[in-house]
Amino acid sequence: MKTIILCGGTGTRLKEETEFKPKPMVYIGKKPILWHIMKIYAHYGFNEFILALGYKADYIKDFFLNQKAFTSDFTLHTKDHKTTFYLENRKEIDNFSITFVDTGIDTLPGERILRCKDYIPEEDNDFMVSYGDGVSDINIEKLVDFHKKQNTLASLTGVHPSSKFGIVQVSADNKVKGFDEKPIMSEWINGGFMVFNKKAFSYFKEGEMEHPALRRLAKNNELSLYKHEGFWYCMDTYKEVEELNELWQDRHPPWKIWE
Repeated sequence: MKTIILCGGTGTRLKEETEFKPKPMVYIGKKPILWHIMKIYAHYGFNEFILALGYKADYIKDFFLNQKAFTSDFTLHTKDHKTTFYLENRKEIDNFSITFVDTGIDTLPGERILRCKDYIPEEDNDFMVSYGDGVSDINIEKLVDFHKKQNTLASLTGVHPSSKFGIVQVSADNKVKGFDEKPIMSEWINGGFMVFNKKAFSYFKEGEMEHPALRRLAKNNELSLYKHEGFWYCMDTYKEVEELNELWQDRHPPWKIWE
């Protein structure tokens, strides 16, 4: 099953990082967040990706086209550019199959998904979609099983957001007892990690975000919610980049489900 990853946005709220590179290429540790997302899917055997590119697409293409040089020892003869790679010493080898699709600079996410339609094989009934800025310890295999059992055209992953504000704990006599920084809320939001039947393409339209298509699907009772109670984190600000990097320094970052 193919996974479309939306990689075309400009990431304006992350201008410190995205002025010269696309948001999915912001580094967490020594790898871009896009790589972390792909590793989550590949851990469950879903290693075929369609990258819906837009803003600074060449940056993403260059990273993967030159990954062999980035991860291997090699000898380069500058006169004729002959290169010998010592692959036996390669520290890390990813097993990804990637289709790069230029979906336009200013294209909205819903249309980006639509423009990837021709790259979904005829024999595949379903495909997955993920945003290029969020990581989770979600079990993709269970998500796909849930989607098939629900028998709806689409399933999205629901996660609990954390409040952007601290909560004041107050007693009955109006005395402040403490503060709860960024508490997890009980409501559900779309955390990405979506699964669609190919028939869902008819719900997407040019010039739209993805949300109108999801609303149409919900109106027709064709959208299910897979409830994920575990870790989820979306990278929207530079502070969140720093927090993800701090988590990555831990021996067991929550979303690192691969070996």
